Amino acid sequence: MKNFDNIMNFTLSEDEKMIVEQLHDICQNEVIPRRAELDAKEEFPFEIIAKLNEAGIPAAQYPAEYGGLGIDGFVNTLIGEVLGEYCLGVCTAYSATKLGALPIEFGGTEEQKKKYIGGFASGKYIGAFGLTEPNAGSDVPNLRTTAEKKGDRYILNGTKQWISNAGVADVYSIFALTDKSKGPRGMSCFILEKGMKGLSFGKLEEKMGIRASHTRQVIMEDVEVPEENLVGLKPNKGFIHALQTLNGSRPAVAASAVGLAQGAYKEAVKYARQREQFGKNIINFQAVQHMLADMATKLEAARLLTYRAAKYSVVGHPDTAKFSAIAKYYASEAAVSIANDALQLHGGYGFTKDYPIEKMYRDAKILTIYEGTSQIQKNEIGAYIIKEAAHLK
Repeated sequence: MKNFDNIMNFTLSEDEKMIVEQLHDICQNEVIPRRAELDAKEEFPFEIIAKLNEAGIPAAQYPAEYGGLGIDGFVNTLIGEVLGEYCLGVCTAYSATKLGALPIEFGGTEEQKKKYIGGFASGKYIGAFGLTEPNAGSDVPNLRTTAEKKGDRYILNGTKQWISNAGVADVYSIFALTDKSKGPRGMSCFILEKGMKGLSFGKLEEKMGIRASHTRQVIMEDVEVPEENLVGLKPNKGFIHALQTLNGSRPAVAASAVGLAQGAYKEAVKYARQREQFGKNIINFQAVQHMLADMATKLEAARLLTYRAAKYSVVGHPDTAKFSAIAKYYASEAAVSIANDALQLHGGYGFTKDYPIEKMYRDAKILTIYEGTSQIQKNEIGAYIIKEAAHLK
C-alpha cells in the first residue's frame, strides 16, 4: 500500500526553483514583447518554443529513462502556472505537446516511449491530442472515428475537432473505435505522424482568445497506421488511456488558470496603484480593496486546490480524479472571474488593447471549456458525492 504521508508539502526543490526562474526570465524577455503581436496575427510561437527547448524545459517534464531529466512530475504544474501568467496562448501551444504525450506515457510500450517520449523530451517533436469530434465533445461515447484492422495495419477514418497544435504537430495521439459493439470500451489510441497519406487538417480556427495556439480539425481518410503504432499494442484500451490522460492533464490546465489569474491580479494591483481619481490612487478606495481582496482569495484557493490535485496525480492517490475535476472547475471559473474584475478595475482603458488585461480577459474563457467543460467537471464531482454519500452513516 502506498504511503501518502507528506503529500501536501509544496516546498520546491532546487531543480524546480531553477526551472521557475528560467521560465520567468524567458517569459519576460521573449513572451511579453511578442504576446500582443502573436495574438493579433494568430502566429504560432515557434521561436518562443525554441527558447524553451534550448533551456531544457521539455526534458524536465519526462522520465530520465526516455531522455528527460527525471524531475518530480509536479514540475508540469509549475510550468503551466508560469506560462499561463504571461500568455495563455503560448502556454496552450507549448502544453499541447505534453497532452499528446500522456497516452503514450501511460500506455505505450517501451519501444514507443523511447521513440516518441524521447522526441518530446528533446524538443524534436511537437505533439497533439485527438479525442474530441464534431459530434463528440463532452459526449465522448458518441465517438465515430474508426480504425479497421487490415493485415499488419489499421485503416483510420474520421474527423477530430478543436485540436490544439493540429497542422503544426509532428506526432498525434488519436482515439478511434476498433470494436464498435463495445461502445467507448472499444476505443483504441494510435500514434500518427504528420505526412502520413490521407492525414490532413482543416482551416485555422479564428478564435476569440489563445490565438497564438493553432486549432484545426484533424481529418483522416483511409490513413494507414502500422500495427506497431497502436498504443500499448493492445486494442480496446483507449478509454483507459483517455481517462488517465484527462486525470493527469486537468491539474496542468488548472495550473494555467492559476497563472492567468495571477497575471490578471498583478495587472489589477499595478493599475490600482497608478490610477488616480478624486485626488488619490484608487487602491486607497475601500470598494477597490474589496475587489482586490476577493481576487486574492479566489487566486490562493485555486492555487491550493490545483497543487493538491497535482500532488495527488504525481503519487497516484486514489482521489486523483475527484480533485483533478475540483481543481479544474474552480481554477478555471476563478480565472474568468478575476480577469473580469481586473478589467473592470481598469475602466475604459481595460477595454482597449493598450493594456494586457483585454487579452487576458478574452483568453480566460477557454479555460472553462477545453479539457472538459465546467459542467462536465461538476457532473464528475457530483458522481463522487453520490458514491461517498452511500457510505455516510
